[in-house]
Amino acid sequence: MTKELFLEDSYLKTCGAEITSIDGNKVALNRTIFYPGGGGQEADSGILIQNGQEVQVTKVKKEGREIFHYVSTPEKLVLGTVTATVDWERRESLMKHHTLLHVISAVFHQQQNSLCTGNQIYPDKARIDLTGITDLSSEELDALIAKANEELARNHKVTVRTVPREEAENISGMIKTIVNLIPESVKDIRLVKIGDIDEQACGGTHVNETGSVGQFVLDKTKNKGKGITRLEVHVI
Repeated sequence: MTKELFLEDSYLKTCGAEITSIDGNKVALNRTIFYPGGGGQEADSGILIQNGQEVQVTKVKKEGREIFHYVSTPEKLVLGTVTATVDWERRESLMKHHTLLHVISAVFHQQQNSLCTGNQIYPDKARIDLTGITDLSSEELDALIAKANEELARNHKVTVRTVPREEAENISGMIKTIVNLIPESVKDIRLVKIGDIDEQACGGTHVNETGSVGQFVLDKTKNKGKGITRLEVHVI
């Protein structure tokens, strides 16, 4: 079982760990700061340092309760102590875009009763699929984008808590909707709260306050059918 330090502190850039197994180019650590991907957010990349040698981590994937770090030159590593360092510039950009999508989702839910049906987060851009906005005029859409930027500028605190699944299921609104989509085997639900505007189940990494995101622009919209509209955005 890999201890997921990124769930406790998204701002950890480096950590000491123990290599517990090496299988080809798959390396398991007893603890890690590398996010393994999921919830639309891409996995981290970075390096492992052991005995003065750097090894590139090109992919990270969670398999069961273990997180595997796929490395470029596994022959440089042995079981034992290692230092893990995440590509911080990439991680921070992913965090900003992830928090941004939560704010967009919150604003569109409040104003249009929209629900998020999917999203994808990259270091340089993100996209979100929303219901209930296919008939909006360009002026109405622009007003909602402006509202989301206003909420970012309010510098809401972003906090995290973990609650029993039963408690999460009894919370009304979007949280209950999303929790119902999480496998029954998951008994503890991690909730990400943004000020007084949003709280939802999420296992990804986020900035500590919305002001850190800055502002964003809408690049384009796309009709995905079945009443769903895709917004493509990026932080500026």
